[in-house]
Amino acid sequence: MSDPNAATTPVPFRGGGFKPERIRFVGLAVFLALVAIAEWGTRAGWISNLTLPRPSDVLSTFRDLYDTGLLWKHLIPSLTRLAVGSVLGVTIGIGVGVIIGLFSMVRAGLVPLVAALFPIPKIALLPLFVIWFGIDEGSKYALIALGTFTPTVVATYGAVDNVDRTLIRMGQSFGLSWWSIVRKIVLPGALPGILSGLRISLAIGIILLVAAEMLGAQYGIGAYILEAGSLYDLERLFAGVVILSALGVLTSAVIGWVEKRMLAWRI
Repeated sequence: MSDPNAATTPVPFRGGGFKPERIRFVGLAVFLALVAIAEWGTRAGWISNLTLPRPSDVLSTFRDLYDTGLLWKHLIPSLTRLAVGSVLGVTIGIGVGVIIGLFSMVRAGLVPLVAALFPIPKIALLPLFVIWFGIDEGSKYALIALGTFTPTVVATYGAVDNVDRTLIRMGQSFGLSWWSIVRKIVLPGALPGILSGLRISLAIGIILLVAAEMLGAQYGIGAYILEAGSLYDLERLFAGVVILSALGVLTSAVIGWVEKRMLAWRI
């Protein structure tokens, strides 16, 4: 005989769908542990100061950068170059990627071109851009724009291709117009893939920013790292690397914030 109370016993939900859970402070704890190991190793002599500087010395160098105002002299030009180049490359890349995903004729003409441009090391094109746009800001904007353009195009039209076709057919069966299907089904369905592609594109943009600033730039994080490396000043070099890492973490956090706001409909 069945238990009459069985129907009222709560059953835990076990169909979470592999939804990631946010666990606070774990990443920070791992980072602090690595810094503590590096500090201890350099002070104890297990790690040579010629190989890895003490994190405390790097922090002191960073503090001097801030106090003297050099931090902003190098950081503001880098942020400007990254912002202008990335906005150009990402905006055009998303537009071209959506058009490739929607129109077969455009796909047939542009996908081979994108496939030919994508594997080319963009840093190798910097001398060519200097000839075309000059050694000033134009060549730096163009290098970052091209570097963020090609991965954005690939991620965007791939995301459009991965939109559930059943939803598109359902919209057609309800008599939605072509533009309504694109606006209400295709673009929202492709948005997760587009934002994931932006993480890669912006990371590439930071890499190319450093390469561009190492050629003909007086101020910028790349110029600062190049100067520190030529003097074998490891504290200054690692301070520049820390700034680049912080910039990468910041851009990832911004994209994560956008995902949380724009993809709240996902379960």
